[in-house]
Amino acid sequence: MVNTVILAAEGKINPLVPHTAELIVGAIAFTLLFLVLRSKVVPMFEKAFTARTEAIQGGMERAEKAQLEAQRALGQYNEQLSKAREEAQTLREEARVQGTAIIEELRTKAQEEAARITAAAHASIEAERQQAVTSLRNEVGTLAVELASKIVGEALEDQARQSRIVDRFLDDLEKSK
Repeated sequence: MVNTVILAAEGKINPLVPHTAELIVGAIAFTLLFLVLRSKVVPMFEKAFTARTEAIQGGMERAEKAQLEAQRALGQYNEQLSKAREEAQTLREEARVQGTAIIEELRTKAQEEAARITAAAHASIEAERQQAVTSLRNEVGTLAVELASKIVGEALEDQARQSRIVDRFLDDLEKSK
């Protein structure tokens, strides 16, 4: 202010130094503007900041809840996957056991069928052998009777007598073997 007085005395006005009236009006206008901003605008900014903070907090809480839900769902999924794998393993094991049982059953049936076929073949062979032996006995008997008739010179025409002679001859042959 001392400079203002000195400059005023000289008659020169400094353009950088405002007039006192302008300073007072500026101070009053600033105070009024400050009070209006403080009472009207700052609360609106505070509400906006509070709402934004709550939105961010709510978003973070929702994100945490969603993350917990996702972890829980992942745990359930892994548990279900584990159970499904165990069940699949059990089913594979049961199928393997059933397959082994079926193979064993088929093997047993095949062996029984082979034994039945073998027995039938043996029975057939034995029947054919008996038939061949009987046929051979008859043929050998007939030939033996004819031969004996020719050697002895008498007729061996009595059927019962022929059978006894042939049977005795064949029995002697079997004993000599």
